[in-house]
Amino acid sequence: MNDKNNGIPNKEIDVRKTFDIDVDMKVMAFEEPNEYVPTIDESYKFDKNTTLAILAGFSHNRRVMIQGYHGSGKSTHIEQVASRLNWPCIRVNLDSHISRIDLLGKDAITLKDGKQITEFKEGILPWALQSPTALVFDEYDAGRPDVMFVIQRVLEVEGKLTLLDQNKVISPHSGFRLFATANTVGLGDTSGLYHGTQQINQGQMDRWHIVSTLNYLDPDLELKVILSKVPNLDNKGGMEIAKNMISVANLSRQGFANGDISTLMSPRTVISWAENNQIFNDLNKSFEITFLNKCDETERVIIAEYYQRCFNSEAPDSIAEEIENS
Repeated sequence: MNDKNNGIPNKEIDVRKTFDIDVDMKVMAFEEPNEYVPTIDESYKFDKNTTLAILAGFSHNRRVMIQGYHGSGKSTHIEQVASRLNWPCIRVNLDSHISRIDLLGKDAITLKDGKQITEFKEGILPWALQSPTALVFDEYDAGRPDVMFVIQRVLEVEGKLTLLDQNKVISPHSGFRLFATANTVGLGDTSGLYHGTQQINQGQMDRWHIVSTLNYLDPDLELKVILSKVPNLDNKGGMEIAKNMISVANLSRQGFANGDISTLMSPRTVISWAENNQIFNDLNKSFEITFLNKCDETERVIIAEYYQRCFNSEAPDSIAEEIENS
C-alpha cells in the first residue's frame, strides 16, 4: 500500500483544475497509484455537490453516504474521485449473502511446511481498516442486521475493531476512509421500489457525518457524456439521436419514480444503446436488445410508447402489435 508514501497523502491538488468544479479548494492526494486505485475515466462528468461531499470525506475523514436511485452512478462517483486522488478504493456489495464472517474473517485450513494447519484469515474490513484504503459499502440499506452491527463499530472516526476470536483490537489507519451508497435514507422501502432494503436504526444513521443525494445528470451534461463515449454521434444528426435517447431514458426514470414501471434506463444503459446502435445501425433493434428485453413483459407497452413519443417513429416490431391492441 503506497509504501513510498508510508500511507500518508503527500501531494496537494487543486479541486477546480482536477474536477472542473468552480470552487476554491485544495485536497491532499497520493503521489503514486497502486493496484487498488480505480482507473480514471477521462470523460467522467462530476456532480458538484456530490463531489464536494466525497472530497470532504477524503480530506477530513468524514463518513459519507451517497443516496439516490439505482443507476445514478453513486459508486462510480466515489471511485472516480478516488482515482484522481490516487487513493486505493475497494467496493463491497452488502447483499443478503454477505455475513459478518465475510467482513471480519474466519479460520481456514492452509498448507505450511507441507502440513495442514488452521489459521485465521482476515476479512475485508480489518484488512482495509489497517491501510490507507477507501472502503465503499454498496447497497448499504440492504445489509443484514448482523453485518450492520459490525460496521457500526467502525463508523466512529477513531472507532476500533475488536476481533473477539483473536483477542485483538485494531485501530484504524490514518488513511482509512469509509463510504456507503444506498437507495433509501435508512427508512426502508417506503416507495415499494426497493424490495429487500432494511430500516437502519437512528443511532447508526447519526454516525454518518454527511449524507448527499445524487440524482440523474442534467440532460445537457448527459449528452456530453454520451458524445465522449460514442464520438461518432458528435455531429448534427447524431446529436439529435442522442438527445432523443436521453428523452426516452428520462421518461423511464419518471415512470420508475411514479411506480408505473419497475426498470429504468441509467446513463450507462443509454451509452450501451448508443454503442449497440453503432454496431447494428438500427435504433429499434438496438433499443430492443439493450433495454426492452430486460423489462417486465407487462410493462413493455409503456416503455415502447416512451420510445414512440421521443422518436416519433414505430416501436420495435416485437411489441408493435401489442401497442395497437392496447
